[in-house]
Amino acid sequence: MLEHGGRLRVAAMRFGIPLADWLDLSTGVNPACWTVPAVPAEVWARLPEDDDGLEKAASAYYGCVSLLPVAGSQAAIQALPALLRPGRVGVIRPGYAEHAHAWRRAGHEVVGVAPETLARGPGSEPWDVLVAINPNNPTGHLFAPDLLLAWHERLAAHGGWLVVDEAFMDATPECSLAGFCPRPGLIVLRSLGKFFGLAGVRVGFVLAEPDLLKHLAALLGPWVVAGPSRWVARRALEDRRWQEIVRQQLFENGQSLAELLTAAGLAPAGGCALFQWCPAPDAVWRHESLARQGILTRLFDDPPGLRFGLPRDASASERLERALSGRQIG
Repeated sequence: MLEHGGRLRVAAMRFGIPLADWLDLSTGVNPACWTVPAVPAEVWARLPEDDDGLEKAASAYYGCVSLLPVAGSQAAIQALPALLRPGRVGVIRPGYAEHAHAWRRAGHEVVGVAPETLARGPGSEPWDVLVAINPNNPTGHLFAPDLLLAWHERLAAHGGWLVVDEAFMDATPECSLAGFCPRPGLIVLRSLGKFFGLAGVRVGFVLAEPDLLKHLAALLGPWVVAGPSRWVARRALEDRRWQEIVRQQLFENGQSLAELLTAAGLAPAGGCALFQWCPAPDAVWRHESLARQGILTRLFDDPPGLRFGLPRDASASERLERALSGRQIG
């Protein structure tokens, strides 16, 4: 199992700080999540049903009629490599490590691709699959749709795939490739966990050609997403007013976090509406120092750096500011 953010119980045990006393900035999940209403009792008592309106709501939200609900985009990340015979796969690096892990485990040759290489546009790279993360996690680099579509055209010309993980895309929908699906060889992954703050419902979507989705659905099996999760996801996707308000709030909060980190001598080298990326040679020391004060960040070692998620409110921002400045937290 790879390391991920959000392992708050492990940190609480390690540093001897009660769980309730932590400020968790390690996940990149919106701390002001969509408010979940009471789920009707009958939803808990029935098996999930495909005609409950979730696919229709998702199609309207993403602008794509060819999609498959999955148990978080992680389920698709693990399953997709099994649909192709072993080949050569380029995976953006640094990036979400589960991508490379899944393709390598399925027998594919995995080659790390620097964001700069991707930004130069397609060349003669002999890849069967290219996996891009947009915005990239953890660097926050946002690739233009035209650039990624050029990569897709290059790969699709010889039967290859472009897989784009858009887990952090909801705040910048104009940069998404969702509306270009379905196209041969184009696969877009989306998630409700980050923007909606609903990581616990485990709902994501794969946008791709119907035939590919049919094979993926057969591999994953029935009842992939729990009924209550489907019920919640549909209503979150339909709440357009909330989405519009939160997009603006997230940009403002992200800018405030970037300014706070810069003032503390940790100027971000990148980020998006939901997190800021701070490369630092002393990242391990900084991570440990903050953890001893009950603040959990996401530590990366290659390259060394910290990813900071959004503080939940002004009090949390003040606590982070004091911890970074070395002042005692009262």
